[in-house]
Order: sequence, then C-alpha cells, then structure tokens
Amino acid sequence: MSTLRASAKRDDSAAVGRFGVGFAAVVAVSDEPSIASASGGVQWSAERARELVREIPGLAEELTRRNGQVPLLRLPFEIDPPELPEGFATVVRLPLRDDAAVQQVRRQLDEVGPALLLALPALESIEIDVDGVTRTVSLADGEWHTAEAHGDVPAELLADRPTEERARSTWQVRWTLPLPDGTPAVLHAPTPSDERLDLPALLIASFPLAPDRRHVAPGPLTDFLIERAAETYVRLLSELPAAPAVLDLVPAGIAAGELDARLRRAIMALLPEAPLLPGRLRGRDATVVDAPAAFVEYLGDVLPGLVPPAWPARHPALTALGVRRMELADVVDALAALDREPAWWHGLYDALGAASIEGLGALPVPLASDRLVRGPRGLLIADEIDPAPLEPLGLRFVHPEAVHPLLSRLGALDAGPRAILADPAVRAAAEDSFDADDPAEIAEAVLGLVAAAHLDPGDEPWLAELALPGADGELYAAGELLLPGSPLREIMADDAPFGVVPGDLLERWGADALTAAGVLDGFALVRGEDVDLTGLADQAESFHLDDEDRWAEEVLDRLGMQELPPLLPEFQAVRDLELVADWPAALRLLAEPPLRAAVVEPAYASLHGGRRAAVPSYTAWWLRRHPILDGRHPAEFRLPGEDDLLAGLYDPAPEGLDEQLLLALGVRTSLDGLLREPGGAAELLDRLGDPGRAVTRERLGALWTALAETPDLRLDPPARVRAIVDGVVEVVDAADALVLDRPDLLPLLTGQPLVIPAHGTAEHLAELLDLPLASEEVAGAVETAGEKRPVPDIVRAVLPGAPENYTAYESLVVDGVPVTWWCGGGEPHAAGAAGLARALAWTCGAWPDRLLAEAVLRDPGRLPDLLAEADLE
Repeated sequence: MSTLRASAKRDDSAAVGRFGVGFAAVVAVSDEPSIASASGGVQWSAERARELVREIPGLAEELTRRNGQVPLLRLPFEIDPPELPEGFATVVRLPLRDDAAVQQVRRQLDEVGPALLLALPALESIEIDVDGVTRTVSLADGEWHTAEAHGDVPAELLADRPTEERARSTWQVRWTLPLPDGTPAVLHAPTPSDERLDLPALLIASFPLAPDRRHVAPGPLTDFLIERAAETYVRLLSELPAAPAVLDLVPAGIAAGELDARLRRAIMALLPEAPLLPGRLRGRDATVVDAPAAFVEYLGDVLPGLVPPAWPARHPALTALGVRRMELADVVDALAALDREPAWWHGLYDALGAASIEGLGALPVPLASDRLVRGPRGLLIADEIDPAPLEPLGLRFVHPEAVHPLLSRLGALDAGPRAILADPAVRAAAEDSFDADDPAEIAEAVLGLVAAAHLDPGDEPWLAELALPGADGELYAAGELLLPGSPLREIMADDAPFGVVPGDLLERWGADALTAAGVLDGFALVRGEDVDLTGLADQAESFHLDDEDRWAEEVLDRLGMQELPPLLPEFQAVRDLELVADWPAALRLLAEPPLRAAVVEPAYASLHGGRRAAVPSYTAWWLRRHPILDGRHPAEFRLPGEDDLLAGLYDPAPEGLDEQLLLALGVRTSLDGLLREPGGAAELLDRLGDPGRAVTRERLGALWTALAETPDLRLDPPARVRAIVDGVVEVVDAADALVLDRPDLLPLLTGQPLVIPAHGTAEHLAELLDLPLASEEVAGAVETAGEKRPVPDIVRAVLPGAPENYTAYESLVVDGVPVTWWCGGGEPHAAGAAGLARALAWTCGAWPDRLLAEAVLRDPGRLPDLLAEADLE
C-alpha cells in the first residue's frame, strides 16, 4: 500500500493492483489512514512523518521549503490490532481531514455503481453505509452483455515498459453493455482513468498507464490494445440480436479525446465486415431504401441484401456500416429488369401508395400487350372499354390486373372513348391508315371508339382522314365518302372526288357514327379555336379550304396593322363549296342550321387590348366571290324593296332565299352600303357606264352627288359616263363630258353631255372623274350693253344676302347666245324678272329660293302669302 512502485502480483495475469490497490487515492481526504486485520495493522500519519523528518538535520530545511508537505504513504507505522466488527476480516479507517473531505467522500460513495464490480470481478457485492443508510451494489439488478479477449503480449511491445510491466506479459480487454448508469464514460484500466470515451459501453482493458496513473501511455503496446479493443467491440455488437437498436451502438459524433478517436477509427474500419444486420448480413453486402415500409417489405425477395423497413433508413450508422443507400428513383430504375405478373406490380403500387410521387416518374408498368414500359405518364387506363380491339392503334393500355390509383397520380389517363380518341397515337393511326398493313383493322378500332364516344360531326376533324372502303371497293378518306341518301350526291359536280358508303359498313356502324367520323350526309363544317389569321395567310396553317389564304389576307387588310397577330377565338366554315354544281339546291341546304350560322354570322377577331372586330366569315366571303345566284355573283343583285337608287343598276335578287341569307351573301341593299364597301364606288361607276342599265335622271343626279360626297375616295377615271344631253340621259365617252358647275352656262351647252351633281359638289366630282368643269370650257363673253341698277329691296325678304346692285339688260347676249341671266366674274347680269331672280339666288348662295324670288319680283304684293307658303315647305 505504501507507494513503492512495486508489486508481488506481477505473475498473476488476472490479479488487480499491479502497482498496489490504488491506496494513494486516500491521501486526497485523510492525513491518518490505517488498515488492520486480526494479525496486525499499519497506519500512515502526516504529523508523525513530519516529526521524524525534523529530527534529521539535512531534511528539516527541505520540509520548510515544501510547506510541511511530506510523502505520507512512504512511511508506515505499526499499530496494535483493533477489534474488528463481526463478519469483517479487514478494516480500513480514513479519518477525514475536514468538511471538504467529508463532502468529497460522500459524493464519491454516491457514484459507486456496478462499474466497480465489473472492473473487479472477484467482488460479488459492495455494501455502503452512510449515516446509517445502507446501500448494496451488485450486478444482479441488470442485464449485461459482455465480450472479452486476452492473450500474451508480444515481447517486442514491452521493450519500453517498466520492469514490473515487462514481467506481466499478458493483456486483457473487456467490453460491457450497457454502460452502467452514473458511470463516467472513461477507460477503466481497470479502475477509472481520465481517458474519456464517448462510446455507449464500458471498456475495461490493461492499457499501459503513464506515471500519473490517470492517462494511457503512448507506444506500441497501446497501439496493439486499441486494435484488440476494436475487434472485441465489433464482436460484442455481432453477438447482440440483429435489431435496429444496434445502430445506436455504432460510434458517431465527435471523439472525446485522442484515445477515443483512435479507438473509433479502428472500430469503424471493421464495421463493414461485421454481420450486424438481419440475417447476419454484413454492412457492405446490404442495401437500404428510404421508402414506405410496405414498399421495402414488398421488395424483400427482389433486391438482395435489402435492410428491413424497421431499420431507420436515414440512420447515420448505416453509412458507417458500409450499407449502400439507394434513392427511390434508383430502386424504380432497377425494377425495370424484373419479370413479374401484372398482379405483382399492382401489389407493388399498393405498397407505394403513401409515397411522394417524386422519384416515381420512371416506375415500370405492365401493358395489356404484355410489354413492360418505364413511366406511367401518358399511359391509358381503360374505363369501361375493352382495350383488346384497340391493339391495332398502337395504344399503351395498362394491364387490367395492374391498374392502381397511383398510376393516375403519376400521369396515367383514365381513358374512356373520348380520352382515347384524344391520344396522339389514335390520330396518327387514322391519318396514316391508308399506309397501314390492314386499314380495315384501323377503321374498325377507330369507328368503335367514335360510336362509344357519341361524337357529333366535326368534334374531331382529323377523323375525316380515316381510310374507309367505298361502295366501288376503293379506299376513301372518311371525309370524301357520302352516305347513300346524302343530298350532296345530287348537288356535287360529276368529277367531285366523293365515294359512297357501302351498305354493310352503314349497317355495321350506323349513320351517326359514320358522320361523326367525317362521312358526309350534307355539307361538312370545319371548326377551330384561336385560329391565327397570319398563319392561314402564310399557309403555315391550313383547314384545307378553298382560297382560305386569300380570305385571311383580305381580313388582315381590313383590320389594318396590329401590334399582335389577330386571332379568331372561334372559327367555323363550310367545306367543299368549290365542288358544288347545283347552287339553288346547295343554298337551300346552307340556309338551314347548323350550316346557316357559318354563312350569316360574322367571325370575330381578337385584337390587342382586348378589342374585338367583326369580319366576314370564310363561308360568306367565299360565296360572295362566286357565281352562285343564277350563275352570277351575289353582289350583282339588290335586295328588293330597299334603296330605289340602285334600281336599274342592279337586278332584284332571285326569289326563294330569305333576306338575312341574301344580306350575308353580299346582295346590295343601299347606295350608302355600296360606297362604303371597298371597290364599291368603282363598281358604281362601271354600272353607270353600262348602256345596258337603265337609270332615271332623278336617280342619276342623286348617284353623282352621293359619289361626290363620299369621303377619302380614290377612283380610276372611267372610260364612259352616264350624262344628260339636252335633257336626255345617255351613256357617253368620258372625254366628251363636262361637269356642270354653274346653271347660267346651260344655254351655252346645247348638245353637250353634262354630268350634273348637286350644288357645291361639282368641283370634287370633276376631280374624282378627271373631267373638266363646264365653267373652264366656256369663254362667257357678254356681247350687249347693260345698265347698273340697285337690287329691289322687296327681294331681300327672300334673299337677304342679295348684292346691292346688278346689271340690267333689255337683251343679254353671251358668246352669241341670248340668255336671261349671267354670273360670270361673280356679278349678276339679268334680263327680266326670271333672269334677275336666278342671278341673285346664285350669287348669294340661295339657289333653291330662286323661284320664290321670281314670284316676289313679278308681284311684290303677294309677298306675305308667298312667305307663308314657303313656311309650309
């Protein structure tokens, strides 16, 4: 017990206390420890030791330098044997130094636990009595898992160790689980050291200690024992039940010190080879999947080495064990190599039901065609329809036994007949059916879908490309076949490319299914949404309608420049109009719904800023441009009972068609409408120059005036014009005509063709027609003498703007022609009351009042009556 660094137990490898029993620890709390048994006893005393040291002159001075501190346990004193308590063979007494020592001992006694018994296996139990309260410590209260290893230390590892250690040539390692409660997480060698270990187990090992007895001494022996301790720890884990709890025993986190770090590294290097997982599987041979438990369980017989779902897939210990971690997407990818029955795949989808769809995009799916494909997106799930007859269409139907809601979540389509028809594969099969190995199979499959979907004609325009047999045995596109009773058979031209549906095909599918597939019973309607007019005009898009690009160009011109390309949100048109031979019959069909709307209703273009503009529908535009009414264009007719100004220029429209339809076809309704229409004014000029047309003088003046008053008009000069020649309406060469701009010129223009518009419009009309004004062609020289006279005051009641004076003549001759009035140079010249009234009315711009002024001049007394009569006009 005295600290002599020597032990008589060096030859006993299992003995505790290679350098004593740790008695030096008592000095921390007692200055007079003693131990006694029945045969004798010893005591150590700091005070007695100091007294002896003082008696030695050479040591007294050293004692002073040490402040009275002496090596207590180096000097034992014999004491008389004391009386021993019953049942005890040895008594150790430790008189405590002070209150601090008392508290320290109490704390240390409280910390005594099973770890001490595990370090000192010769002890069965320890009884601790503090202030009459007794506590017994034993190993009977816990369940302990231990692993031990021992053996001889190779001699070369002891070369640097003290003599006592070199003589003791055995090593020992012992791990115990769990780490007892309250036990400090340190190395026990065999009693607690200051070497911290952050492992959930108690390590008792014969590590060589440094002189302070608290730390492990570095060197080859320590290196050797670290490897043995790691091997033993891994063996301990391998002997435990293969349960998820073993993962918590795998080193994790940051090491507590150098020894702990080295021990961890050694353990971690061995763990991948340790059979810790279910089935005693080594970590490097195992795979973990972070997926729903049911899915992992389901794959147990598919993926070798799969860690059961009870083991937490994201536990960091699995990485330390070398377990391969597979993401769900990787597992899904690996499943594509499996050959399983559809029902097995259904079970797999069921197991995946709670999983996030992320990572499942490539999930294998068995098809009804017995193929396995990657990814459910776009696959079809038959909804109350048998997929077998649809096999020629190349559709990808999920096998009925594999159908599961998860597939719908991943993009598979619950496919009834309409949804199946929307599949691009069906459209491609129909459009390529002429080149199919067996077009009849394609037709059978597609018509079956059409019948089941209860489509209306035109719902799916591409169906018109489906190859069907005609009555003559040839294949036709469905849109080029007519039902046997179709009125189009009598309407279309003889060379129209139409066949007739054979009777057996009509009996098999019925007229409704066939017309929904594009077969014609009457005219077919083409429909579209968000139609790009620019695309149609450039022929980048097409509905295969006659002259559709020209129609789109004209509509774009009508709309003018736009910031964004105009679109037609809704588009409908009647097709095959160019093949019609019997237009009266065709128009009767077009007058009835649903075709009528395509003719009488305008199309609406969507413009920038949310604006809409009405434009002619394609069908109405096409009909206006072709001779469909008695072999003539609709614009060659007028609507009876409307604007009489067009009478004679346009013939009444044929009977039998309603007014709305005629208006849509472009039949003329009014002069104003004609002039507003692009090219309308030029058309009016052409008809006015046609000698075959009859126009009254009254209408002719109104027509010329309307033409002159039309704003922003530009015309090519006509070759012929309709003019007045000495009171008779005639068609003459334009080069011979003048535009009458002053009525006083009429007596000078005998035999001259005159274009006579309303007062004030002559100059504009002359410019439009590129004709001279009459005033520009007549010299107008007054050849007789007159007298300047004042204008009678009475006339101002009628012509308040009349000038002050005029020139009166007994006989007025201009250019050799006798006339009654003249306004050349802007001054009135007159001979007689009638001439004066006209000269004054023209001069002051009141030409309509000339007759009233003449009556007043002839009979001034009638002025009140004449004014009253004028008020009644």
